[in-house]
Amino acid sequence: MGGAAESRRALVTGASSGLGRALAAWLAARGVTVVAAARRRAQLEELREEAARGGGVIEPLELDVADVAAVRERLLEIDGRDGGLDLVVANAGAGEITSARKLDWEACERILRVNVLGAAATLTAALPGMLARNRGHLVAIASIAAVRGLPNNAAYGASKAFLRTFMESLRVDLATTGVKTTCVFPGFVKSEMTAPNKFAMPFLLETDDAAARIGRAIFAQQAELWFPWQMALPARALGLLPSPLYVRLARRMSPKRKGG
Repeated sequence: MGGAAESRRALVTGASSGLGRALAAWLAARGVTVVAAARRRAQLEELREEAARGGGVIEPLELDVADVAAVRERLLEIDGRDGGLDLVVANAGAGEITSARKLDWEACERILRVNVLGAAATLTAALPGMLARNRGHLVAIASIAAVRGLPNNAAYGASKAFLRTFMESLRVDLATTGVKTTCVFPGFVKSEMTAPNKFAMPFLLETDDAAARIGRAIFAQQAELWFPWQMALPARALGLLPSPLYVRLARRMSPKRKGG
């Protein structure tokens, strides 16, 4: 049975704001000691103080997940003390417009370093220790955008599709062990990353609502979580369409750009 007792010590990346911060606070409020990792130390200290006022324990960790070597070194160190990590949540993410008609390679690289290399390093660093203890839980925050190639989102969508396949393979390999996996596919959630969006964000979720859904799925040890259903169902249906038909539909969704 899942629950806080089985997740005594957790690590959450991207915890200085948005979904990562809300999830770290949610877990801490339920008795989980949370190592909250992010680049911005000041925000992590604020989170620690807020959690402490409610009796929760947050341990700030200044970390840039784009620095893969540092991620592996620090997580191996953390997993080597205090009984190891019971839960690792690869939440840190980056997102920018990457239109093929005016491709910004620097933007692509930023997204892939954080969402692919950084996430994979986060998820696998503590895995040997979890296997040795025969317990643990790996969680990746993907996106509904993982289902198909969306207009102007080649790098972001592909990075989340990587997580979908990566986590499924881990789930297959770990099926007979005590290590569990969960892959989360949210729609639009209020955060610093979505705030600048100029386009419509249907069924936009409050950050705390999304964090609570993810927290409950973690405690229930769900293999996958897709939400909200109003976006998840149509998106997964689109995944079944033949490519030529999908491309025609996706082109209609694409905003018209001057010169594009």
